[in-house]
Amino acid sequence: MAEGILRSKVDASRVLIDSAGTGGWHVGHLPDVRSIEVAQAYGIDIRDQRCRRFSTQDFTDFDLIYVMDQSNLSNVLDQAQRPEDHEKVKLILDELYPGEMREVPDPYYDRADCFEKVFRMLDEACDVIANRLVNEF
Repeated sequence: MAEGILRSKVDASRVLIDSAGTGGWHVGHLPDVRSIEVAQAYGIDIRDQRCRRFSTQDFTDFDLIYVMDQSNLSNVLDQAQRPEDHEKVKLILDELYPGEMREVPDPYYDRADCFEKVFRMLDEACDVIANRLVNEF
C-alpha cells in the first residue's frame, strides 16, 4: 500500500518509487485483495503493482529505503554493503514518531479493518515523506 499511497502524493515522473518484500513468498503476485480494496476506497489503484524481492541493487537505485517493521529493518540492513547503505534505511513510521522505532502492524492475518488502520498510518507517513521530497526537489 505504501508504494501506491506515495505515488499518489508525488510527481512520479520526478521520483522513482517502488516496493519490495524481504521474503520471496509472493514474488510476482498482486497486493492482497484487502489492500487493493482499501486503496480503491481512497481513490488509489494498486492493481498494477507486483511483488518483487528486495536486492542489494536497491541500495544503488534508491536514496531512501523505508521498511515497515524491525524484521524488515534487520533483513534489509543485513544486505548492506557499505556504511552509506545503512544511512538510507529507516522505519517508515519514524517519519511520524522519530526515534520511537514504531512498526506498521502486519494486517495479513488480522481482521479486515486492520488494512484500513494500516492504510491511514501509511497515508500519514507518506504525507511527511512527500512534503520532504517536494522541498528537496
